Amino acid sequence: MPFVKHPNAALSVWVRLFACGGLRLGLRLRRMKTFIVVAAAFGVSFLLAAAQDTNAAASKASPPKRISAAEAEKHYDETVIVTGKVAQVSIRPRLVYVNLDKKYPESPMYCVVFARATNQFGDLKKLEGQQVEIKGKIEKYQSKAQIILSSSNQLTVIEKAAEPSESKKK
Repeated sequence: MPFVKHPNAALSVWVRLFACGGLRLGLRLRRMKTFIVVAAAFGVSFLLAAAQDTNAAASKASPPKRISAAEAEKHYDETVIVTGKVAQVSIRPRLVYVNLDKKYPESPMYCVVFARATNQFGDLKKLEGQQVEIKGKIEKYQSKAQIILSSSNQLTVIEKAAEPSESKKK
């Protein structure tokens, strides 16, 4: 972006957008030094007010809707919390599939963990048989509902699978 100069202001402002994405303001005082102080104070208070409005709007946002895995296909492009039982965990070289409620290919929805994020989740095979909550945006991929898991805070174990008792082990 070229330099922009406002011709009538007591303060000349040049704005240049750099490739790194930063915005640089070059200020040059022509007449009044106090003009800078007032403009700076106004700018800071304006930015603080805008930040407070953004935080207030974010805090008023409603929590994601809770749905079952079977309902997922009705909620494409929505951020929801999906509850279901992990029926199958399939580990592939580049990703891990977590199928909910039924094994592949009958699973109503699945979660994908790409290789770059698998270290955040520990041993995903241990999830089989457990009741979980998955938070994320439901996407349609090859006619199935999926959520991409990129952070461990998207996955919560609600109920652990029942472990065999001592009498059953013998």
